[in-house]
Amino acid sequence: MDTPEITGPVWIPTAPPSIETFLAPTLQPVPILPVLALLLAAAYLTGAVRLWVDGRRWPVGATLSFLLGCAVIVVVMGAGIEGYGYRLFSVFMFQQLTLMMAVPPLLVLGRPGTLLLRAMPHNAAGRAGFAIARWGLRSGAGRIALHPGLTIPLFLFCFYVIYLGGAASSLLGSWLGHVSLEIVFLVGGLLFTIPLLSTDPLPVRLGHAGRAIDLLLEMPLHAFFGVILMMATTPLVAVFAAPPGSWAVDPITDQSIAGALAWSYGELPGLLIALTIMVRWQRDDTRRAAAADREIDLHGDPALDAYNARLAQLHRGDGEPRGRP
Repeated sequence: MDTPEITGPVWIPTAPPSIETFLAPTLQPVPILPVLALLLAAAYLTGAVRLWVDGRRWPVGATLSFLLGCAVIVVVMGAGIEGYGYRLFSVFMFQQLTLMMAVPPLLVLGRPGTLLLRAMPHNAAGRAGFAIARWGLRSGAGRIALHPGLTIPLFLFCFYVIYLGGAASSLLGSWLGHVSLEIVFLVGGLLFTIPLLSTDPLPVRLGHAGRAIDLLLEMPLHAFFGVILMMATTPLVAVFAAPPGSWAVDPITDQSIAGALAWSYGELPGLLIALTIMVRWQRDDTRRAAAADREIDLHGDPALDAYNARLAQLHRGDGEPRGRP
């Protein structure tokens, strides 16, 4: 089978895939996502340094988390791995899972929204920024964008509709379609992760139980999709059906590896998110219980006091029921 052409400004490696060639610092002619990640990292650092210089606290852990998320985007989208992602299903699936499942938690745990509000200057630009932030928090669009009724179907779209519906074969044949899908994967991952992990101000905030349910609904989706890929006997995406002959890669085996990645690699971030939700849930319950105990110590418990008074009344015989003579 002839190797299909990829239209647009694309660089395809000639050497067979290996760890060295995957990590080689080889940018694509138009590296949109790596440049975007570097700009986000620079903006975040600018805000964090502004707070530190002003003597205000900002957690180092949150800073490292956000910068690590940006670094992962730069490596996965800016190194040689991006070139192989144009021809190998397994590599592209690894990139998709990284953009949807690994990068968003790192960015969200960096609390960029809170940093933006704290570091915003008190001038005309800052006031405009606050106005936009208030509009976003109060708008119906924000509520819709973060609602499980949208985020979970978006996850279904990114796996089942794109690949099984044939859209991937059309989109991945061009640079524009390839990059557009990568952006969709990143945005979809962020929209799903923000309600689960974010402590930034949000238009609507889910309870711990709601977060756990949403995660449990999502986790089997890409795992089952991975099983479909591993069981398929024909290539599902035309552009991945004929890797360059010099790479010595069997497309069906490569597709099976992509399925194994969706089944395994996609589960690990989900488990870590679930653990984070459970820890926060337990911590909040402990904090509420401690606050309730302090309130009782200070002001007493009206219900318990009434119950004790009733027992004392019965003990004196005042509360015994009167029988007929």
